[in-house]
Amino acid sequence: MRILLCGASGFVGQRLSLALRNAGHEVIPATSRRGDGGQPVTGPTVDFNRDTDPTVWMPRVRGVDLVINAVGVLRDTPSRRIQAIHEDTPKALFTACAEAGVPKVLQVSALGVVGSPTAYARTKQAADVHLLNLSAQGRLQAAIIRPSVVFGHGGASSQLFMGLAMSPLLCLPQPVIRAKVQPVSVLDLADAVARLVPLDWRSTLPEGVLHAVGPQPLSMAELITSLRQQQGRTHTWTVPLPGPLTTLSARIGDLIPWMPWCSETMAMLATDNVADAAPFTRLLGREPTHYSQLVATAWQHH
Repeated sequence: MRILLCGASGFVGQRLSLALRNAGHEVIPATSRRGDGGQPVTGPTVDFNRDTDPTVWMPRVRGVDLVINAVGVLRDTPSRRIQAIHEDTPKALFTACAEAGVPKVLQVSALGVVGSPTAYARTKQAADVHLLNLSAQGRLQAAIIRPSVVFGHGGASSQLFMGLAMSPLLCLPQPVIRAKVQPVSVLDLADAVARLVPLDWRSTLPEGVLHAVGPQPLSMAELITSLRQQQGRTHTWTVPLPGPLTTLSARIGDLIPWMPWCSETMAMLATDNVADAAPFTRLLGREPTHYSQLVATAWQHH
């Protein structure tokens, strides 16, 4: 298949590109105006901050069999507006696909976006709903992939967790300590997308949505403790961070655009992020990577 991949230079996009090429597909990378390291990129250059008009996307999507949107940001910054990147531009892209006759569109979303008050979730879900509506109208086939915490080398949240795992004393907000996650290897996510692409999505995903999760849920504190143990370090002690310090640390993060820790991150990490692993396991044709093997696979082999 001829596939236009938006966000091909990103953490998830790079793994998707490799998996799709290995499966024999032609991948056309659509990336920002400057690629990794400031090097020029092949394929169309796009600006998810500004490309909010469907007519801009029409010449880019014509003649492709599938469009994948793997563009995402963890938080809103002056240079990367979450409203445009997660909602306005994807809506324009999906509309252009329907107008141009693109048969299939796949959106990489996130587990937990439904019902969450965060800007991250609200904008992601709005784009998801728009795409599913186009599918319901029979204008294209849609697939929404909603992963739990995606773990792998180069991921912003993964780097945060690995950094926390360095310390024998773990101070976390009480809601984050209690919240459950179901981390999925970025390699498993890419493999699942490559396996899904050639299938008939109407029978494979009758609701249009697939939850990408690891085989077992655990608390965030348990995940960080496991990451520490996988590196051969001694057991960590978890101490609840007092409420005022939690709020202060998040507000400090709000002022520093490059920090992954902020009020939005805290709200997302304090919410359970789990789902039934059976559909994802069936698509993979094997058991997803267990959280106790994430460092040896998704972190060290990249």
